[in-house]
Amino acid sequence: MPLRPPAGFISANYDPLKVANAPTIGTATGGDAQASVAFTAPSNTGGSAITAYYAVSNPSQITASAASSPVTVTGLTNGTAYTFKVWALNSYGPSPYSAASGSVTPEQLQRGLFAGGVPPVGADLNVIEYINIASTGNSLDFGDLAANNNSLAACASSTRGVFGGGYTGGASNVIQYVTIATTGNTTDFGDLLNAVYTLAGLSNSTRGIFGGGTSATNVIQYITIASTGNATDFGDLLSQTTNICGCSSTTRGLFAGGYTASAINVIQYITVASAGNATDFGDLTRNGYDIASCSSATRGLFGGGAESYTNTIDYVTIASTGNATDFGDLICSSWIYASSACSSATRGVWGGGNDTSTRVNTIQYVTISSVGNALDFGDLSQARQSLAACSSAHGGL
Repeated sequence: MPLRPPAGFISANYDPLKVANAPTIGTATGGDAQASVAFTAPSNTGGSAITAYYAVSNPSQITASAASSPVTVTGLTNGTAYTFKVWALNSYGPSPYSAASGSVTPEQLQRGLFAGGVPPVGADLNVIEYINIASTGNSLDFGDLAANNNSLAACASSTRGVFGGGYTGGASNVIQYVTIATTGNTTDFGDLLNAVYTLAGLSNSTRGIFGGGTSATNVIQYITIASTGNATDFGDLLSQTTNICGCSSTTRGLFAGGYTASAINVIQYITVASAGNATDFGDLTRNGYDIASCSSATRGLFGGGAESYTNTIDYVTIASTGNATDFGDLICSSWIYASSACSSATRGVWGGGNDTSTRVNTIQYVTISSVGNALDFGDLSQARQSLAACSSAHGGL
């Protein structure tokens, strides 16, 4: 593949009078470690048809090709600003460069997914919706779960969202997944070790963890997110616990609250990369189940919950065992439970839930590094509780 025109191009057919004219540069659009570079093909293709178009980045001279506009250049560094030039190739050689594109900075996709749930009336939902965590606004349709489902759990890598278990007319052991950057319906992933709902999910960049659930199980199990297949035994929670929640850093997973013989305030942790039983971490500020949790790489947040019926958000420093500290309050009439939460590296987002016996479609957010009350983000398409959430930019990545 030629890396640049025209210097250094060696061909027995090279003829500078028969190469194509330069393409006309369009807009470069950033993605996650990539950019899409649009252009208009030249009207003068030279002495033969154009066989390919090449886009090259500045800095780093990263090159990609395509048969037509746009060219997607991968392997870029998130957070670095790039411009691009495009050139065309025919059998006589490379065209001149186009002008440079405007500057674009690739960024990690910050997409949050909300799936399933129980609406105020009618059947459970199979809908999956998405938000851009960095930008407030209403959710948009993503696709569908394999079946109507509530009380399922979710986890994610930067590219794939995974949903496990739930209640689909009975407890389910189904694991299903989506590619987060591409809207569409779920695909079968494999099976959990047992049919279970009201369980919790958490993950780092490679491994998804599912823990607890009905019927009062203490099982922790794991999958490799990039590889479809059935779950594998990881270890045990401290007790048989339903209606539990989970979040993670890159190395440590936390499970919190839940219901045993009654609501509990226990926080427990695992090392995600190493199978084994959970260890005591500390306590929440209240007993509660149906709490929703999310995290940055350093801080875990736990919001709302039943039994103590509260709108309280607690936080912990994930790397340091100890009891939770008050963070602020969720938006609600007086208390909220059975919502779901997802996060980016900087922002925690809660969606749906039961607000004083009324299911809501509210989406709300906090800045994870700064204690304070939640702010309005937008709305889900339908009010619901007992839904699942995950994201492509959470603290475990």
